[in-house]
Amino acid sequence: MADPGFPGEFPYTRGIQPTMYRGRLWTMRQYAGFGTAAESNARYRYLLAQGVSGLSVAFDLPTQMGYDSDHLLAQGEVGRVGVAIDSLEDMAALFDDIPLDQVSTSMTINATAAILLSLYIAVARRQGADIARLSGTIQNDILKEYVARGTYIYPPRASLRIVTDIFAFCERELPQWNTISISGYHIREAGSTAVQEVAFTFANGIAYVEAALDAGLDVNQLGQRLSFFFNAHNSFLEEIAKFRAARRLWATIMRDRFGATNPRAMQLRFHTQTAGSTLTAQQPDNNIVRVAVQAMAAILGGTQSLHCNGRDEALGLPTTDAARLALRTQQIIAAETGVANTVDPVGGSFAIEAMTDEIEAAASAIIARIDSAGGTLAAIEAGMIQRDIQDSAYRAQQAIDAGTAVVVGVNRFAEGQPGAAGPEVFEIDPELERQQCARVQAVRSARDHDLWRASIEAVSAAARGSDNLMPRIIAAVEAQATVGEISDAMRGVFGEFRDTSAA
Repeated sequence: MADPGFPGEFPYTRGIQPTMYRGRLWTMRQYAGFGTAAESNARYRYLLAQGVSGLSVAFDLPTQMGYDSDHLLAQGEVGRVGVAIDSLEDMAALFDDIPLDQVSTSMTINATAAILLSLYIAVARRQGADIARLSGTIQNDILKEYVARGTYIYPPRASLRIVTDIFAFCERELPQWNTISISGYHIREAGSTAVQEVAFTFANGIAYVEAALDAGLDVNQLGQRLSFFFNAHNSFLEEIAKFRAARRLWATIMRDRFGATNPRAMQLRFHTQTAGSTLTAQQPDNNIVRVAVQAMAAILGGTQSLHCNGRDEALGLPTTDAARLALRTQQIIAAETGVANTVDPVGGSFAIEAMTDEIEAAASAIIARIDSAGGTLAAIEAGMIQRDIQDSAYRAQQAIDAGTAVVVGVNRFAEGQPGAAGPEVFEIDPELERQQCARVQAVRSARDHDLWRASIEAVSAAARGSDNLMPRIIAAVEAQATVGEISDAMRGVFGEFRDTSAA
């Protein structure tokens, strides 16, 4: 077995901080967003009052795909899987009475990340905040959209240009902001194995670093602002080992492949979310146990930030009670179990250390295979990564269907519960969509048309040329251009991506 070294020292197998949670607990985030900005703002303020130490924003599908709420393709989806954000007025309502220079905010947004970050900056300016003090993360991981989720807009190479523009802008203007959260979470949710989750996530990470270096950025500066997002799945020991292997492998990649010399540029900092794909609609109270076990794996694996899913998320958006219980799960682990009192509780375990070595070696082999195929973009364009994930998902479902993989309450111990009432399910009022459509139409009617038109033309001109897009997008949102309008301005230049890998 490889020498795990000491916590806080290269290759960071045992954690990126010498004292880990004895010095500072992980950030307790609860991913939330639904309906209108005002409704989501009320949930955020509730969670902050309950002890959440960082906000995590979920956006609805139209916002993720660059469509305004009154667009034909947005019908029936407004506010469903997250909050609807069309304009600066919506973003201001979302963070009403929440000082942005005093809270850390994570935004799960990718294709429209530049626009949502611009809206966040514009709201902070309205509040009188120094934007250099803003802290948080945008996911901004467009490559995994092509292989795992599908909420892309532009072709991959144009999307990478937007990502690197965000990197460069934030390096100058938002030095405390994490410019990307490279996500293995959605890769795992799509059906990958633990090894594939690490390998494909890092293949994407390598592509982002290469693109940033090609754009003239410094690896030692860039590396400090990269963050990652992983899944905490059911296989308890494997998940702990996965996080340890990931830290060691990324540190080695940054040092040996990219020549990073700053220790912070080599450290893998990551957020973890418990595995939504493991939650069941049958016997939903069982999900409380699943989430607690997965959360413990993330903590023993050394995560910097954690979200616990609600027990009812196989049925709908979490109710207030479910969200509170998910937060209490983290608080109980932190306050009552004692695991935070030891820097690396599992260090030296034969099983953990052996699995760590195995996962690192297997993930490295997959990355080498992607390199030999011409790199991440070539592998995505050829559909190679997509097919590997689909094959793993198929095998996993076959095992569940055959009963060789046990899911308690589904294919084992699935006896009925006569007379048992089902849990409360969170529902979105259909009236909210009509209200949101009226809201965006009112914004368009009230704005200075000439200023708006000039700002949209400036975005298009920057997209055609090589100027950084971020200052133009910020000017556009401040001129009351909508998310859909700015997205369309870039669609007109970059075009839209159509996936033909399965054809």
